[in-house]
Amino acid sequence: MQLSIVIPLLNEEESLTELYNWIVSVMQSNSYSYEIIFIDDGSTDGSWKTISNLAVQDVNVKGIKFNRNYGKSQALHAGFLEALGDVIITMDADLQDNPEEIPELYDLIQKEHFDLVSGWKKKRYDSVLSKNLPSKLFNAAARKTSGVKLHDFNCGLKAYRKEVIKNIDVYGEMHRYIPVLAKNAGFSNITEKEVKHQARKYGKTKFGMDRFINGFLDLISIWFLSKFGKRPMHLFGALGVLMFFLGFSAAAWIGVSKLYKLYHQLPNILVTQNPWFFISLILMVIGTQFFLAGFLGELILRSSRDTERYLISKTTGIQ
Repeated sequence: MQLSIVIPLLNEEESLTELYNWIVSVMQSNSYSYEIIFIDDGSTDGSWKTISNLAVQDVNVKGIKFNRNYGKSQALHAGFLEALGDVIITMDADLQDNPEEIPELYDLIQKEHFDLVSGWKKKRYDSVLSKNLPSKLFNAAARKTSGVKLHDFNCGLKAYRKEVIKNIDVYGEMHRYIPVLAKNAGFSNITEKEVKHQARKYGKTKFGMDRFINGFLDLISIWFLSKFGKRPMHLFGALGVLMFFLGFSAAAWIGVSKLYKLYHQLPNILVTQNPWFFISLILMVIGTQFFLAGFLGELILRSSRDTERYLISKTTGIQ
């Protein structure tokens, strides 16, 4: 199979049929073999009924329904597990991503041999203050921190070689950073393509300003995991040893100073009256805690097991 179109969605009943017809038109005009995988992330409208009807009409349509809203990352994870295509395209269900971009994205993967192609919505139809400006700041920070030179990490329209999505783990809220996850997994042949951004036709956006706050926190998480995720002791152990050494050095200095004053019969004060006593004590305690945190992190990492991150209540079109 050439293409898998993976579409996570939440309450997009009004746009689904139009999006489906648009995708099918593009697929047929290019003679692609394809599948369309809709992942209903706990919709409360008629989205699942529409998906079920489409699956009955077209064997190329598959549907996965979560029993509640788990988030876009979990929806993509479920879609990636099911995808069979050589090239996987992800897009949003709100008609703001243009299916006409798919053939060029496909060619960049199959003919230009890129691992991942990320869409870049250079011209946007969103509010400048609520989305455009925060998005630019967020993307600048993401580029600087991750080293992946993309203009638009948040664009849902992306294309992947099959090996990429089968070897990365999209979890938590990491869907924004799939290119970073791919790079960390060794898939560094990443590029971007300028794509059309269309004004929302139905409903309203499901994302608020909090997504940018969460995005920065996730960025810190993925930076930490990429550097120290496999060996937490390298960070916590080093910090612990450093702080313990500083604390021990301060305590040793206090002790030597005390002995020197006693030997020379100089005026002296109690050790507990010296502020450096408490500073050294705190440094040694914190250093010990950091070291233990690293040790426990190593134990947890080596004994961790995968757990179910979402519950699927229904499927359609899936064997």
